[in-house]
Parts: sequence; structure tokens; C-alpha cells
Amino acid sequence: MKKKIYEGKILGLSIYDLVIEGRKVKREMIEHRGAAAILAFDENNKLILVKQHRYPHGYVIEIPAGTLEKKENPKKCAFRELEEETGYSAKKMTPLITYYPSIGYNTEAIHCFVASGIKKITDLKLDEDEILSVVKMDFKKVITMIKNGKIQDSKTICAVLTYALKNKLN
Repeated sequence: MKKKIYEGKILGLSIYDLVIEGRKVKREMIEHRGAAAILAFDENNKLILVKQHRYPHGYVIEIPAGTLEKKENPKKCAFRELEEETGYSAKKMTPLITYYPSIGYNTEAIHCFVASGIKKITDLKLDEDEILSVVKMDFKKVITMIKNGKIQDSKTICAVLTYALKNKLN
């Protein structure tokens, strides 16, 4: 049985009464449509990142990403978010990894992609509440920042380290 407690713009909160292995349990779940995140390299092989204000943490460095629209395909979201947040378009999005950032209490899945065929086509198209700027960095510097705790965003860490492992760049 599900009881909806809250429904907001990007997430909801529900309480589930379940029976698991014959035991009655209660689960509080944050319900989220999921997100797409993008690893994209510019023409100089620099990783395209965004410096974004994330309350309550202040400004953070992360890869471009965004929440899926209702019933939106994650790959379509990746193309859209890359253009909106960086002004770049991509010819192709290749799936990299999908993971659950908070598997015990949140339905969100983050779908990470690698963009290719990158081209700057427009200015940023930010949502009214987005405060960000584009930052370009050498991939090895990003790995160093992860190792040193300067990048703490889970989607960035998961995508960068998965890409490094798959391409033996660590």
C-alpha cells in the first residue's frame, strides 16, 4: 500500500506499507523520474563541466546533467541538457553507466552518457533557478580533483571513474 505524502516539481515522497518475506515493513521513498548526465570533451579534448550553485553546498564542479521530463527517454534528455547547460550539441550519446545514488530510499536512477561529435552551437538556455557557468578541464586534473575531494558530486565521480577504467586513463 502506498500513501503519497508530498508531490513537488522534481520529486515526491511516499510511504509504502509492504510485506517482505512474511514481515510487515514500512518504507519512506523519495520518488524521482531520474536524470541524464553527460561526459563531453571539446575540440581540444578538455572535459566540459559546469560550475553550478547547489544549495546548501554552494558552488560545485560537475558534469552537465538534468532531470528527465515526464516519460522522456534518458538519451533524449542527455542531448537536451548538454545543449541547455553548455551550448554544445552532440551527434551521438553512448551509454556509459546507470546507477542509483541513494538506493535505500530514493527511486532516482542516473543515466550517464559519453557525448561525441561535439560542436558549440548556441548560448546557454538555463532554467530560471539555474545558476551556472561552463568550465573546461583536462581529464587528468578532474581525476586529481576527485582524489583530493574537491569534486564530490556522485554523478561526476561515477561517470569520470567509469570512463577512466573503461579507457585505462587512471
